[in-house]
Amino acid sequence: MIRRFTLIGATALSLQPASAFAQANELVLYCSVGEEWCRAQSEAFTRETGINVLMTRKSSGETFAQIKAEEGQPRGDVWWGGTGDPHLQAAQEGLTEEYRSPLLADLQPWAVAQAETSGYKTVGIYAGALGYGYNSTMVTENPPACWSDLLDARFVDDIQVANPNSSGTSYTMLATMVQLMGEDEAFAYLAQLHANISQYTQSGAAPIRAAATGETAVGIVFMHDAVAEAVGGAPIVTVAPCEGTGYEVGSMSLILGGPNPDAAKIWYDWALSPAAQEIGATAKSFQVPSNSNAATPPEAPKLIDIKLIDYDFARFGSSEVRSALLARWDAEIGILPK
Repeated sequence: MIRRFTLIGATALSLQPASAFAQANELVLYCSVGEEWCRAQSEAFTRETGINVLMTRKSSGETFAQIKAEEGQPRGDVWWGGTGDPHLQAAQEGLTEEYRSPLLADLQPWAVAQAETSGYKTVGIYAGALGYGYNSTMVTENPPACWSDLLDARFVDDIQVANPNSSGTSYTMLATMVQLMGEDEAFAYLAQLHANISQYTQSGAAPIRAAATGETAVGIVFMHDAVAEAVGGAPIVTVAPCEGTGYEVGSMSLILGGPNPDAAKIWYDWALSPAAQEIGATAKSFQVPSNSNAATPPEAPKLIDIKLIDYDFARFGSSEVRSALLARWDAEIGILPK
């Protein structure tokens, strides 16, 4: 099923009063976007609030594993960014806590839907569509336009994608294929694609960086990551696959029992504000922000023009389904020889 993405505006609400900042002076942030954006966001928050941020950057899958390992004795306060599926799994497993920001009324419907699905234990902060990018100096004829094109023998050992166990990007691809094709057909496709994969990376954005430098011809990533390489001058062409594609609702969650709960809620509300969400573009991150009053970067892929599947976030963000799909990937794809 294919649907179009609709963006709807809303009215802004006020943030926490300045007096609230005095109640907290430190925040432990687990960040799952790009390193440059993590730093820019942390530094802006400290400038505005005086609260020091201790930031750790890891991929979505790695962050989920860390929060799971720290269950009962959490060291982090906020998990900010990364694909929404593991945030939903964390909510289901009781690793994060309910919080309803006063800025919910300002958010796009897809961001609010993420909050509702989780029982308000997570919320959408940006969106981005899955696709791929290719190096136009390496792929000069008959450029790929569909998922099926990536099975072509000319791409043997010349495509990179992340490992879905560590990367939310790659798990989104796995879940997308299952929804597009059916589970058995999706795993048959991934087994065929394996012949063309040179490396399963740890990070979701690493494949397009490799394509940008000519290490590989194609990187399967979120489209905004491909756009970022092109904006930086790399010969990358961004592709929205013709069959349709999934998308992420990058999310934010409060870690249950975190050491600095006051600072965590201050960050949460601040991160949903238009000014905070516009920092991404200054760090060369071109996702669509969730606050209706935040400016969308002009470079961002236009979601309304992309064939987006009706992605079932509740199902594919559930602990049962996510764990089962990852186990099947390990058993059928991860063990294949290279």
